[in-house]
Amino acid sequence: MVANNRVLLTSTPTGIPEERHFEVVKSEVPALQDGEVLVQNEWLSLDPYMRGQIAGRHLSGKVSPGDVLRGETVATVLESKSELVKAGDKVSGFGGWQEYACLPAAELVKLRDDIKPTSYALSVLGMPGLTAYAGLVWQARIKEGDTVLIPAAIGAVGSTAAQIAKNKGCRIIGVSSFPSKIKYATEVLGYDACLNRLDANVEAELKKLAPDGVDVYFDLVGGEMLEMASRNLAIGARVILCGLMADYNNENKTPGPYPGLWIGARAVIHGLVVYDFQSRTDEFLDAMIPQITAGKMGMLEDTSEGIASAPAAFCKLMRGENEGKTLVKIK
Repeated sequence: MVANNRVLLTSTPTGIPEERHFEVVKSEVPALQDGEVLVQNEWLSLDPYMRGQIAGRHLSGKVSPGDVLRGETVATVLESKSELVKAGDKVSGFGGWQEYACLPAAELVKLRDDIKPTSYALSVLGMPGLTAYAGLVWQARIKEGDTVLIPAAIGAVGSTAAQIAKNKGCRIIGVSSFPSKIKYATEVLGYDACLNRLDANVEAELKKLAPDGVDVYFDLVGGEMLEMASRNLAIGARVILCGLMADYNNENKTPGPYPGLWIGARAVIHGLVVYDFQSRTDEFLDAMIPQITAGKMGMLEDTSEGIASAPAAFCKLMRGENEGKTLVKIK
């Protein structure tokens, strides 16, 4: 049997998670059953929605103390008892916070050869990228000249959304924190401006930058940021409700904006669940990969080494200290 290092949740945190809420344990990988494959995880994606799983508030299910943390991985198939994939195939799937996993072959996706580097299958060409593309292109139907507001500006979804909007001829305003993040947003990602959410005058600055209002608000945080954006919408605005970063570490849910703000703007509100668009993944990849090949799209990766580094990296993410897509390089 293969020795497998796994990360378990040891206790449910209140507020921002700390490393003490996790534990690395060694175990054996169970024997394969018919229809399953044994994979060696190479890259692990860490994402804010995992905090919702830990709290038991995410539609993908709950992670309880004693459970292995869930997460999407890029992996190599070591052994297969299925005709769907074979040993040596590169796949993506929910391999979790561990070095090896036995998974149903039907739940895996074989990586396309044109996804390079393979870590991009977890970022700009993976779930974060599909989220950004679905929200802006398929739901908001962005067009040249739109003013687009994106909080969490340099995170995995936000940074991809910014590049998609820029390539469509939109004017992009970001919201972030820390001077280094704001500098990266404007100098690398192409934001026309990036506001510091910690500044007391952030709404006044937004009004100066978008005096006619925001055409598209891609909400990744909820809370006061959603309230502020809703006060500054253009007539006919589109609002994409996607993430709730402001609430992930809180026990109580933030009340939503006054609906009159949306009515007055004649706004169209879309709830975005990326799983609804997975059947269109190849359409998304066909649109995005040429942009990457042409150097018009990329992803900053915030990478840590080894599965034992996952708890610290996740806690860093939940403190908002990450820059770009948070990944663990397992192998």
